[in-house]
Amino acid sequence: MLSRKQKHILLKFFSMFSVIRGYNILIIVIAQYLASIYILAHDKPLRKVVFDVNLFLLVLASAATIAGGYIINNFYDSEKDLINRPIKSKLDKLVSQNTKLSFYFVLNFIAVIMASYVSFKAVIFFSIYIFGIWFYSHKLKKLPFIGNLTSAILTITPFFAIFMYYKNFETVIFVHAIFLFLLISMRELTKDLENITGDLTLNYYTIPIVYGESTSKKMLTALAILTLVPTYLLLFKFEIGYMYIYFYLSIVLLVVFIVVLWMSKTKLHYLIEHNILKFIIVLGVFSILLIDVNLLLNRIL
Repeated sequence: MLSRKQKHILLKFFSMFSVIRGYNILIIVIAQYLASIYILAHDKPLRKVVFDVNLFLLVLASAATIAGGYIINNFYDSEKDLINRPIKSKLDKLVSQNTKLSFYFVLNFIAVIMASYVSFKAVIFFSIYIFGIWFYSHKLKKLPFIGNLTSAILTITPFFAIFMYYKNFETVIFVHAIFLFLLISMRELTKDLENITGDLTLNYYTIPIVYGESTSKKMLTALAILTLVPTYLLLFKFEIGYMYIYFYLSIVLLVVFIVVLWMSKTKLHYLIEHNILKFIIVLGVFSILLIDVNLLLNRIL
């Protein structure tokens, strides 16, 4: 049996894990490594990619920066989350705001230190990234369009770090990036629909509040249709191995998403749509393995 003190420490750990959304960070770390192995550095031996110290430090710096970003976002959204996510908010409040801010500064400091071992350019990159996350959380997220666009850009920025490290400018990488960017943009707008009550209460000028739910649904439909462009290119213009299965499945799921979207009237409906998009994104991460199922075996030596 755990003592009271041990239970208290365990609860605080889970609280902090909830604040930094550790599960999301784990997915991003896996995505960065899979993207490096299968897309960005596909011509390098597996061992050189996996055991590349610079790549490891860039991934860790990204993870620390993202964790810090979730903390500062949680700090500014604490009142809104009481309305939109009351259960999660109660768990998050087990750790004091002062402790969260201390972790925020420590994580960002660690990220910059790790980046300094790679290059001075990496330090500049992560310094700008850290500032961008803070400025988004403090100001930009309350603005329609600008907030959504900034959030989508900040979400894919960790991949840009390793993209610049490997300096691989193949067209297929940009097409993959566009597809991911459109999905993330859809997810951000869906989150705005899901959180409309809290946003309205605290004067957040999101797209659903300023332009209405109907306009937001039309925008989401347009974004879903736009995803067909990179999907078509990836299916018929580039070699993606068995990953074509994922893109055909994503088309089906996006059709389901649009159908549910136009039937939606409650927060629960928007939550379902948010989870559909999240599933497509996470599934896409692990579907990178389908690009070449024999790649790991062929590149071990």
